[in-house]
Amino acid sequence: MLSLDALDTRRSVPTRQLTAPGPDAASQQRMLETAVRVPDHGKRVPFRFLRISGDARTALADAAEARLREREPDAGDAVITKLRTRFTLPPLTIAVVAKLGFDENIPASERASTASCTCLLLLQAAQAEGFGAQWLTGWPAYDRVFLEGVLGLDEDEQLAGTIAIGTPQVEAPERERPDVAALLSDWQPA
Repeated sequence: MLSLDALDTRRSVPTRQLTAPGPDAASQQRMLETAVRVPDHGKRVPFRFLRISGDARTALADAAEARLREREPDAGDAVITKLRTRFTLPPLTIAVVAKLGFDENIPASERASTASCTCLLLLQAAQAEGFGAQWLTGWPAYDRVFLEGVLGLDEDEQLAGTIAIGTPQVEAPERERPDVAALLSDWQPA
């Protein structure tokens, strides 16, 4: 059984520090099987996955760069390089797409939360399989031209995030975490 100590070791590994080898098909399948074990009010499965690997990484980097140049004609080389490496360095990226169309019983916010939980479990699963991972959003997660024209999302879909997965080249350091005692209060009736 997974211990709290194992959960406490989760760290985000910067995408620029993720290289080959990435997970093979069996490891990818296993990680995704874990990722779908999320709370899902109404069993709507309000998410889907897009796998970006192999030559698709460069094609996506090219499309993202073209869109960035449309959005920001004066974008500098460093910004463009950072965007491109987001997709080209990790051997595998999984885009988690939230499906948020009309549902008279389950609010879109709950379905978006389910998709976000999927991202977190995919991070945990990647680490459990011995890989590093990072959850990214940024402008590509909110730009409708990129989402629909490049990634092929429907108008009622949103990108919960891209999960970059690969072999970590560095051990990600622990960062300061919030003080739980400062965050916790007891509810009292009015």
